[in-house]
Amino acid sequence: MKILVLNCGSSSVKYKLIDTSSDAVLAEGGAEKIGLADGFLKYKKADGSKAIIELGQTDHNGAVKAILNLLSDPVEGCIKNYAEIDAVGHRVVHGAEKFSQSVLITDEVKDMIKQCYDLAPLHNPANMTGIDAITALMPEVPQVAVFDTAFHQTMPAKSFMYALPYKYYEEDGVRRYGFHGTSHRYVSQRVAEILGVDIHSVKIITCHVGNGGSITAVDGGRSVDTSMGLTPTEGLMMGTRVGDIDPGVLTYLMTKHNLSAADVQRIINKEGGIAGVTEISSDMREIEAAVAAGNERARLGLEMYEQRITKYIGAYAAVMNGVDAIAFTAGVGENDKEARKAICSYLGYLGVEIDDEANNCRGKNQMISTADSKVKVMILPTNEELAIARETVALVK
Repeated sequence: MKILVLNCGSSSVKYKLIDTSSDAVLAEGGAEKIGLADGFLKYKKADGSKAIIELGQTDHNGAVKAILNLLSDPVEGCIKNYAEIDAVGHRVVHGAEKFSQSVLITDEVKDMIKQCYDLAPLHNPANMTGIDAITALMPEVPQVAVFDTAFHQTMPAKSFMYALPYKYYEEDGVRRYGFHGTSHRYVSQRVAEILGVDIHSVKIITCHVGNGGSITAVDGGRSVDTSMGLTPTEGLMMGTRVGDIDPGVLTYLMTKHNLSAADVQRIINKEGGIAGVTEISSDMREIEAAVAAGNERARLGLEMYEQRITKYIGAYAAVMNGVDAIAFTAGVGENDKEARKAICSYLGYLGVEIDDEANNCRGKNQMISTADSKVKVMILPTNEELAIARETVALVK
């Protein structure tokens, strides 16, 4: 089947067209700066080179239409017409407790996604724009919603509850939901496949670490704890997100500097993390270059970043009473050999031993632990689009 995977943000639409009979990516790209006068669509050509189409000022509906027109273009396209697209799979960020798995999109499902707007005000409305655009342009094609939060719905209450008055959970849905669920599910399944074991028999820690990042304890194929919370701000130190912080710090700063809730949201999401500490960049490559040049603030930021990851790995090994495998994925996890080595250097108590030669690689499936390592450690590039395509096929067949 040919599945179009859409990931709609507030000002962007990323896409991949995947032939699930072979897992081949037939086309990929994305529209950016939606709503602005200089909006454009960038895409990968058949020869692997990249090209750009100027869109001008357009909305999500116009961007999706431009993507469909490109896919069916006689010269640049890979299909003859829209009818060759068998289904569309959408990334939807927040499903709250309403969705524990992917679902076929119906009017009822759309209403339930909208009911989650207050939990993900920047993401779910944008995700819905893509759903509405496909409904308008291709009303007969089946659509599937794949939720970032669904994989984590297997967490026990002791993992997802906050120590707040219980009424805030009952009345407002305040709890840990977790994110990157599609990635964590995909990577943990690939770990089991590579090790040649039943996923229900192993304990895996998946480390999705990049500009955004989260770590998940996967016990027997089920998420039992994860680092992100009600929002993607909790947990690891990230590119611009603060991660774990004493909430008293926030009320202290609000009082001292007369900050509004919007001010605090901006600080903890856009001005914190690696960028906030180093005042250099949120890009780990620039941070490591600054460290090499002797910048002590960059060194501090890097050490903080790596220690948070190390702490969560240790915590989740304890939560599961052991760990059989640790997998690194996403931008930093897949590409930063120095960060992986630094993190794993603190895991000797678990029996982790890293093979430096094997670790000297980027962006490929690779076992980086030694043969004697008690815990298998590997790099596994995530493929959320393929996971969404497979979920879509399973529901529309």
